[in-house]
Amino acid sequence: MIPVVPVRKPAPDETALIGAVPPVDPKAAEPDAAGAAGDDGPRRGERVVKLRPERTDEGYQSVYSELTRPTVGSRIRGTVRVSGELLITFGLVVLLFAGYEVWGKSAIVSAHQDDLTSQLAQAWDDGGTDPTVGPTASAAPLAPPAEGKPIAGLYIPKLDKHWVVVQGVSQKDIRYAPGHYPQSALPGQIGNFAVAGHRNRATFWRLDELKNGDPIVVESQTDWFVYHVAQTRIVRPNQIEVVAPVPGQPTATPTKAMLTLTTCNPKFNNYQRLIIHAELVSTAPKSAGRPVELGD
Repeated sequence: MIPVVPVRKPAPDETALIGAVPPVDPKAAEPDAAGAAGDDGPRRGERVVKLRPERTDEGYQSVYSELTRPTVGSRIRGTVRVSGELLITFGLVVLLFAGYEVWGKSAIVSAHQDDLTSQLAQAWDDGGTDPTVGPTASAAPLAPPAEGKPIAGLYIPKLDKHWVVVQGVSQKDIRYAPGHYPQSALPGQIGNFAVAGHRNRATFWRLDELKNGDPIVVESQTDWFVYHVAQTRIVRPNQIEVVAPVPGQPTATPTKAMLTLTTCNPKFNNYQRLIIHAELVSTAPKSAGRPVELGD
């Protein structure tokens, strides 16, 4: 018997395999329950959520999932977050305002006080008539000071403060300086030299610290007038008799020279008035030097 010789199949052409696409199993191509082909499901720590369109009157406009859809809790958290941001903004505004009241306004008043000091020194150097008279004189000033113009210097050694006093007590007059009540006496004159000032840190902020016997010094063109605190009072805004020639006695005739300082009370409010009454104890010409109450 002749043995059967197996027929050898020709070797496949290697170039024919280039670009060939392997067959795809239809079952493997179908997405599984997680929605990913060939995936074994969500990995550890992942959560698969189905998206759901939200229908409105105008059609499907937004697509939400059960995680991103607004809930009562998310709305409350959003409201709390917005409220917190508003409160922080309001707090910053309050801090800025407080900073302006403490430092900004003081700097502005100081700058204007420097300017008023220069104006007063210039007026005195020019040899203008000094409207102030001595404590025993009875003649009226030759010419009343103009509204808003500087007329005198005011010193409170205990508070280490010094201001230029202007004529007038309107809001415009006392914006940057204490103001002299126009109908009251002038420095050193028999009667009541009455001065009003704002209760801010640049002006009469610490006026409540004055006690009986504390000196207050007033400077005119030619003289120094030293007053001592005699009384501190808190009154209503309509009690204008405190600036009368004899404080508290509007019809009485004055017999001595006094000084009255008025300001708002309490601090940051104005429903009361803080009143400081002082009596003249000594007068000295400026040529004799500064009074001892002001130090060197």
